[in-house]
Amino acid sequence: MGENVTFKADGGTTNGYLAKPASGKGPGVVVIQEYWGLNDQIKGVADMLAREGFDALAPDFYHGKGAKIGEPDAAGKLMMELMRGASAAQDARGAARYLATHPATSSQKVGVIGFCLGGYLALLTAAEAPDVVSAVVDCYGVGHAPPPASKLKSAKVLGIFGGKDHSAQEFAALEKSLREAGVSFEKHVYPEGDHAFLNEQRKDVYRPADAKDAWSRILAFLKANVR
Repeated sequence: MGENVTFKADGGTTNGYLAKPASGKGPGVVVIQEYWGLNDQIKGVADMLAREGFDALAPDFYHGKGAKIGEPDAAGKLMMELMRGASAAQDARGAARYLATHPATSSQKVGVIGFCLGGYLALLTAAEAPDVVSAVVDCYGVGHAPPPASKLKSAKVLGIFGGKDHSAQEFAALEKSLREAGVSFEKHVYPEGDHAFLNEQRKDVYRPADAKDAWSRILAFLKANVR
């Protein structure tokens, strides 16, 4: 139901996938990929959000590259290339500002949701474009060097974490830094959830009941905070 789009990002351009609501206009939400890249699964998330009434943009942070789900070495290489350069911050700013001014976006500011690597990139987007981001949903992603919490004060943050995730210590450190900086933060931890438990294409970790509950919380959070 979506379409491919191109938007400006600090003098260059970046591609993405835009899914608009049937009504023609809705609150804007940036949807950010796992470390596999912009694949059909992430486009499906954007489509689902469009069905819920959002104008959803999934930027292509890997610029046409990607790895198949189940090929962690290839995905890890792409992630390291991304983190070594400056394009992540540029694309994050460009995506948020493009969506905030898009004709199908009805909200004054936008929300951002990211998964795995995308959770870190969602936080980065809020730090890089505080003027247009009002809400962040971080689904089990932190990164070794998350943006300074002081740069996230303009956005409310929801953390969706798994109790069996290998990054549990990083989640705790993120929560501590956000709360100390006065950032509005809420979280929900699914005790039996592992990393990527929301990804229906990851049959090894997907937890349907937890995913259903998490999505109900995510949608309520976005609808309340992206206006």
